[in-house]
Amino acid sequence: MAKAAPIPGFADASSFRDAAAAVVAVRAEEVFEHRDGVLDTREIENVHDMRVATRRLRAALEIFAVCFPKKPHRRLLKEVKALADALGERRDRDVAIAALDDAARVLTATERPGLKRLAGELRSEQAAANDALARKLDEIDADDLRGRLLALAASGRTQ
Repeated sequence: MAKAAPIPGFADASSFRDAAAAVVAVRAEEVFEHRDGVLDTREIENVHDMRVATRRLRAALEIFAVCFPKKPHRRLLKEVKALADALGERRDRDVAIAALDDAARVLTATERPGLKRLAGELRSEQAAANDALARKLDEIDADDLRGRLLALAASGRTQ
């Protein structure tokens, strides 16, 4: 799991609003830093890392909600939750497939066919979840989720 990035200037923030802006900006950037390779089903930790980053961002948005304009904040939080859900759908299949692969290593050849069939079904579900995740990523690119999150963070800074 990727370690949370430190928040530069957090300890020296002059206000709760400035701290909020710094935290949300860093956590938003973290989400998008983990994007490369997230659709590669052979590297399941990419999805895990991006999902964890969305959970950190979501927590920051919830904790610091009072620091941001209500309507944009609510809309962005909803979008971050939707991204986390899409990542979670893919991640659930990744974990199940990995568990079946581990189990298959200790089974005899006569015990493996049922497991192989279940793994095939899960791989189909994984592919569908990956397609849904790809659509969600295209959507957040088109809607500039990253830019809007950074703009929200900047709106929280005190003058």
